[in-house]
Amino acid sequence: MKQYLDLIKYVMENGERRDDRTGTGTISVFGMQTKYDLRQGFPLLTTKKVNFNAVVRELIWFLKGSTNIHDDLHEHTAIWDAWAREDGSLGPIYGYQWRQWPKYTLDPATSLYTKGHIDQLGNIINEIKTNPDSRRLIVTAWNVSDLDQMALPPCHMMYQFYVINGRLDCQLYQRSADLAVGVPFNIASYALLMMMVAQECKLIPGILTHTFGDAHIYMDHLDGLKQQLKREPGKLPSVSMAKKPVFEMTFEDIQLSNYVHQGFIKFPVAV
Repeated sequence: MKQYLDLIKYVMENGERRDDRTGTGTISVFGMQTKYDLRQGFPLLTTKKVNFNAVVRELIWFLKGSTNIHDDLHEHTAIWDAWAREDGSLGPIYGYQWRQWPKYTLDPATSLYTKGHIDQLGNIINEIKTNPDSRRLIVTAWNVSDLDQMALPPCHMMYQFYVINGRLDCQLYQRSADLAVGVPFNIASYALLMMMVAQECKLIPGILTHTFGDAHIYMDHLDGLKQQLKREPGKLPSVSMAKKPVFEMTFEDIQLSNYVHQGFIKFPVAV
């Protein structure tokens, strides 16, 4: 994970001071990119502990189309609690947009619109199987008409798959990236999604390209990141999973092996 540490170092050395929504203050660089080759190991940060169990639970929660923190698959991780409304709802966030993107169809006989939904990710998995050379293998969560209903607009907002020589690559575009807290989690989550989709489509998981808009470090994260930069990255772990379709995966189907990490670093979360 030297790529991640190099990104941190670059932003610390070249970032500019910028105010932010939370009032915490950041140093920020606009327009960055890193790449991780899953054939070299699973890209889970080793210079501090990343809660892989929470990564798995959140991803499966998304894949079910869930948007409420009280849903069964979300009960063991508190990632979204700070943004949830009193009833636990978060509005039409990631899972809803991935699996139930709203679609309105005009009935010419009545001139009325009927609301339906598009399973973006389901359709893309089918497209990978039947038309792998497509340049339209894109899933987006940035639904402009729904943004004001979301508890938090999507940060990792769009991803595109790419099939080449029996390999599945993926590029993620992240408009806003909390480099200390969120990004290690995002890398692991999309690497895991790549593995799931590749397995179902009988492909080898390849290169994850992570493209950033606003790549930022909160001012109260600087000391922890300076500590982390002094640590030497270790060998990457491996992940195995049950041979099941993506949407049938459960938490128990995914196993992390040989994850040797250095000590936990406490970073406050800006809400």
